[in-house]
Amino acid sequence: MRYRFIVKSNLCLTASIFSMRKLANSELPRLTPEQFKANEKLPVIIVLDNVRSHLNVGSVFRSADAFLIEAIYLCGITGTPPHRDIHKAALGATETVEWKYFETTEAAITALKANHYHIASIEQAENAVMLQDLHYTGDKLALIFGNEVDGVAQEIVTASDKVIEIPQYGTKHSLNISVSVGIVLWEISRKRN
Repeated sequence: MRYRFIVKSNLCLTASIFSMRKLANSELPRLTPEQFKANEKLPVIIVLDNVRSHLNVGSVFRSADAFLIEAIYLCGITGTPPHRDIHKAALGATETVEWKYFETTEAAITALKANHYHIASIEQAENAVMLQDLHYTGDKLALIFGNEVDGVAQEIVTASDKVIEIPQYGTKHSLNISVSVGIVLWEISRKRN
């Protein structure tokens, strides 16, 4: 039996009702925590600049695990594990992804620059590079994501080597930080591979 789906763009898609089967968790090629820690990581560190929500922090851990990110730097008022809301959203990723706390985001940037990381704030700013236009070949990169209300602080944007902007076309021009992290990591991972 075949079904035809009509999409607004007049593009017709044909799919068989029996051609796809959802995989069970046991069928997914999951790494053990030990394999994850031993595996080569994408040389990317996520820096959270005063992120308020513990659930957002947990979601960032989960995305960092999914894309084999090197580490997360938690700065300022950003919550740290163990916390029940971080644990709830992370689904165990706090046990696999390396993390470090810094009292200020400036201190994290100083440490990153000393280790030769290129610093990129994810923000809407003058002269920002649109995410789809970013050239990434696998160099050491720190991605800074900001507070849910104020975004990345201006002094952090100023201290960055570049600003990357996620293009948006609606009325809000604002994405949840955990969504932004997923979008940027997907694109960075895709470009490297």
